[in-house]
Amino acid sequence: MLSQLSPAIRQYLVVTGNYWAFTLTDGALRMLVVLHFHALGYSPLEIALLFLFYEIFGVITNLVGGWLGAHLGLNRTMNIGLGLQIVALAMLLVPAAMLSVPWVMAAQALSGIAKDLNKMSAKSSIKLLVPADAQGALYKLVALLTGSKNALKGVGFFLGGALLMALGFAGAIAAMAGALTLVWLASLVLLKKDLGKAKSKPKFRDIFSKSRAINILSAARLCLFGARDVWFVVALPVFLSQTLGWDHWQTGGFLALWVIGYGLVQALAPRITGRASGRVPDGRTALTWATLLSAVPVLIALGLGTTFDPAVLLIAGLLLFGVLFAINSSLHSYLIVSLARADGVSLDVGFYYMANAMGRLLGTLLSGWVFQAAGLGASGLAACLWISAALLLLTALISLALPQASD
Repeated sequence: MLSQLSPAIRQYLVVTGNYWAFTLTDGALRMLVVLHFHALGYSPLEIALLFLFYEIFGVITNLVGGWLGAHLGLNRTMNIGLGLQIVALAMLLVPAAMLSVPWVMAAQALSGIAKDLNKMSAKSSIKLLVPADAQGALYKLVALLTGSKNALKGVGFFLGGALLMALGFAGAIAAMAGALTLVWLASLVLLKKDLGKAKSKPKFRDIFSKSRAINILSAARLCLFGARDVWFVVALPVFLSQTLGWDHWQTGGFLALWVIGYGLVQALAPRITGRASGRVPDGRTALTWATLLSAVPVLIALGLGTTFDPAVLLIAGLLLFGVLFAINSSLHSYLIVSLARADGVSLDVGFYYMANAMGRLLGTLLSGWVFQAAGLGASGLAACLWISAALLLLTALISLALPQASD
């Protein structure tokens, strides 16, 4: 069956399979770390600091990783990412007494490098596997890859909570490291050796984008993901656990279902945003959907100040936020792949995802600090939501400068 497919499609399947396997472990690891260290008595700010190097090294990796991909090929950067994730997992298998904050931060730094090498390689390779005049097909494939990845990240959240309950922290980490090692060995054999190598070798200074459109889109992406993570990374799971009294299964399961649904909407975004009528997104589309999204955290924050049941409010608010955020994210993912240069595509994609990582870093730090400073309960979560709304309005304003179809 696979032998009858074109080489490009077979490579797409290999890239997607790698991305899926990595995403499962990445989502599970994040949930394991949040829940395990919260149970050990770590404060929200301390938990946020555990992810500090994950996000910082994600910023650096996307800049340098794009340059490496153009020089070495995307097959190598993807396989390096898988290998580093295995090492990061192995670092967490040390005796519990050695799991200090600096050690876990170092393991998270490796995991951050691994994640962004893997993602940059996967997103960049699609540009090379689709003809330049097939923008509709490109949008569909990008949405499918992005949506399925996030659905599996949700499964990873659930997997993390389930493995923590069933196997304990060390057992869960060992199981994931073993499974990912098998995927890595298969990837070494199946990925093409020259995928993504630039014809003209870029200089190191070329890691910074010279495209006005990509710089604007990157700034919008930074604000978009900062707006999500400022309340989603630390404040929300700790609020569900500490204030609402949810256990690991409930917290992990709910966030898993949310991210799964979010991924499914991402995969369907081309139909929602007009591809069925022959249109592909532009700057005007990004502006419209960012503006709609900015209203949701405002409504949730206002609701937390009333007598409305906070559990019902959060579930309903998260569902609406998830749908609108998924569409925004899918639009951006298409726009960067569409606007990137074909030769050395990983440079443009790497720069863009550097901005994505900076947004996550900003959101992660604010999520722990603001939630703790504003009172840990409903007041802390509401403060995070107001910051989210401000960042989303900034996303919409920046999107005004994106290229439109008539440009």
